[in-house]
Amino acid sequence: MTLSTTDGKGRLNAWPYWMTLTFVPLVVLAVLFGGWTILLIPIYGWVLMPLLDAVVGKDLRNPDPETPDAELFWFRLLTCIWFPVQFALVFGTLYYLTRVGQYSTLETLGIMFGIGVTTGTVGIVYAHELFHKSNRVERGLGDLLMALVLYGHFRTEHLLVHHPYVGTPRDTVTARYNEGFHRAYARILLTGFGSAWRAEKAMLVRRKRSPWHLSNPIWKYLGLQSVFLAIAFGIGGWVGVGLFVFQAFVAIWQLELTNYVEHYGLTRKHLGDGKYEPVRPHHSWDSAHRVSGLLLINLQRHADHHVHPMRRFPLLQVYDESEVPMLPTGYPPMTALAMIPPLWRRVFNPRVRAWRKKFYPEIEDWSAYKNGTLPKPKGAG
Repeated sequence: MTLSTTDGKGRLNAWPYWMTLTFVPLVVLAVLFGGWTILLIPIYGWVLMPLLDAVVGKDLRNPDPETPDAELFWFRLLTCIWFPVQFALVFGTLYYLTRVGQYSTLETLGIMFGIGVTTGTVGIVYAHELFHKSNRVERGLGDLLMALVLYGHFRTEHLLVHHPYVGTPRDTVTARYNEGFHRAYARILLTGFGSAWRAEKAMLVRRKRSPWHLSNPIWKYLGLQSVFLAIAFGIGGWVGVGLFVFQAFVAIWQLELTNYVEHYGLTRKHLGDGKYEPVRPHHSWDSAHRVSGLLLINLQRHADHHVHPMRRFPLLQVYDESEVPMLPTGYPPMTALAMIPPLWRRVFNPRVRAWRKKFYPEIEDWSAYKNGTLPKPKGAG
């Protein structure tokens, strides 16, 4: 077996992406045995994957983007089965920790940290794939996965704000040049829900409805989250709720680290009068590293995702380095680097400045872009 995503006849091969299911036995080991086995989950995602990336290298092949859904059954099945798997992992772990296991507080938090790594690395990435689709079942599964990490509004924020307004002052998650991750994270946590509410409100107003109308999906997000919090309480009382919230926080932290890396310092050109250029491939940091691409179902092919947001993950394309800014590694090492802002700026600020000279040599004063003082796009909610 190889890690190739095509078989000998050039057909797409789904099985390498199923490697994400290896998180399941790692979680089970940590829950049943505690101790050093708790470290296996973060080591697997943050150490082993980057090492394999270094050994295996990049995957620069591009599949046929017109491949019909009928040929993608096993790819779609992988994302669709993850909700019941994650549900069992989260609440099964809560049950064991609060009713069966006799672990120390540190071990308990360590196990739930591992759960958060799993729900963030796999669950949120799969939710992202699912809620980008028009199929109601897939979107519903995406909502359920986001509710399991108490971040349901991310779907609205991502689809109605991030994609239309990435690289502009309206987008909450586009990290500004020189903005450290911790500052960006606090800003996103404080403003993200309000941003999603405003976006849904604007849509409802256009349909002549109140933002308090039941068709506002925010109520669905909050309802699902309340159900899962109630289940956590039913299993382990307030301790169960606290542990559930803790894993959600870890997952959200990972999500926003990824968002930070994907667009740091990259801005769309302001054309005047609140108008911005269209989204182009060079407005995202890209990566073609093979193993982390399998783990994250090609999320790292982010430039193509923004150009073709409905395209399914196995069909996402890699752009030439002359067309897009490239990350030096896959996502895991980059998110670790982002946790240390001085080192991050040392590595990435020169890259952003080079990107500016390459794609926008006509812009001499970047201060308004850097400070986020340009006007918001016309019509932005």
